[in-house]
Amino acid sequence: MNPILLLDYAGVAVFAATGALAASRKQLDIIGFLFLASATGIGGGTVRDLILGAPVFWVQNPAYVLVCAGIAVLVFFSAHLVEYRYKLLLWLDAIGLSAYAAMGAAKGLAATGSPTVAIVTGMLTATFGGILRDLLAGEPSVLLRPEIYVTAAMTGAAIFTLADLAGLPVFASALLAFAMAFFVRGGALRYGWTFPAYKSRPGRSPDEMP
Repeated sequence: MNPILLLDYAGVAVFAATGALAASRKQLDIIGFLFLASATGIGGGTVRDLILGAPVFWVQNPAYVLVCAGIAVLVFFSAHLVEYRYKLLLWLDAIGLSAYAAMGAAKGLAATGSPTVAIVTGMLTATFGGILRDLLAGEPSVLLRPEIYVTAAMTGAAIFTLADLAGLPVFASALLAFAMAFFVRGGALRYGWTFPAYKSRPGRSPDEMP
């Protein structure tokens, strides 16, 4: 199987699992599991394709939706076996982010030939599904967690783009990008890596406005 296609399916499946886990934490019914799994699994890729003006990937190939549905059903019947579901959600999200950063960059580069666009589409593909999942499920947004998140996606997308431009085979570029993105995000989860936060005076509340 083409490595980019493999990353595509892997990213969809893993992100769908995080959506289903979020549904389990909210004790939703099977329809809620199917909805959150699908929205999370295909959300980032949908935004990417719309921005690139490309055919939406799951419309062209409905197998992606079936993957989301299958994962949702699997998690519906097995989530109770996992004690710390939010921790698992974060680590699965890190895997999905890493896969989608490489795959999103590959699609952006193939569609436009622009390294800048490739990095942006890699970042969007890798992060939007998780952001959408947290918004729909009412979970604390991964985007607003203190440890590094978007930077991990940017790292993976940039590594893939640079490796591809350097002439590395697609599989090697994708594997290197996945490994580096997961190293950054995994390190952030394990060791709490962060950037310095904004420390200046906070903005005024509406009641304080003159």
